Amino acid sequence: MPKKRREETSSTREPPLPNPEEGTTLCVIERLLGADYILARCADGMTRKVRIPGSMRRRVWMREGDLILVAPWDFKPERGDVIYRYSKDEVRRLVEKGVIPEELLELIEAEEAE
Repeated sequence: MPKKRREETSSTREPPLPNPEEGTTLCVIERLLGADYILARCADGMTRKVRIPGSMRRRVWMREGDLILVAPWDFKPERGDVIYRYSKDEVRRLVEKGVIPEELLELIEAEEAE
């Protein structure tokens, strides 16, 4: 039986950008809480308890200091779901475009220094 081929790689696809109309925001992982939950500092100034959905649980590994895209819940805005985790290369491209706010850049650099 032939092996399955991978579809597109992440480098050829453009990563999703935060869209206030859809309610998505950029966040930096502060702490991994366990049981598929993360404590994340968001660009809007809130610290949210964020859930990793089942489609990402064993496919996407997350560490403290990673930049993620979060969709806050409508009925409980202090909680949310992870939509996407940005790679280091994608973060660099977003910085060049000016999409990432300064306070998130400082958090990312602080986590990398530790």
